[in-house]
Amino acid sequence: MQAFLAEAVLAVHVLVILFNVAGLVFIPVGAWLGWRSVRVAWLRLLHLALLAVVAVQALAGRACILTIWQQDLLNRYQTAQPLVMQWVSRLIYWNLPMAFFQVLYGTVFLYVVALIFLVPFWGRPKKTAERG
Repeated sequence: MQAFLAEAVLAVHVLVILFNVAGLVFIPVGAWLGWRSVRVAWLRLLHLALLAVVAVQALAGRACILTIWQQDLLNRYQTAQPLVMQWVSRLIYWNLPMAFFQVLYGTVFLYVVALIFLVPFWGRPKKTAERG
């Protein structure tokens, strides 16, 4: 059961990462292509909130709460990670100094804040010129 919980936390973590990274690209590209979906307020606010949590944790010198929960489950119950879980963990957990993550996540958060003003999700989108 403990291994399942650790795997579930890792799965949620991967989904959060994919959502956050996809939003970084999807929002500006979608705005350029005129997609209305990039102006869905609750999705944009969720994206902003998730990145705010990550940035605040990094600036406080702490690992992501999902990382902490997963490691706690694995350590508390001395559960070995299944092979696929090891591969995914290697992909998303980088052995770099905290300062790297503080700069990275702080910059990404500022980028998402800028996207709120560059691609607002309130009001009507501005008409763009025809692309040929």
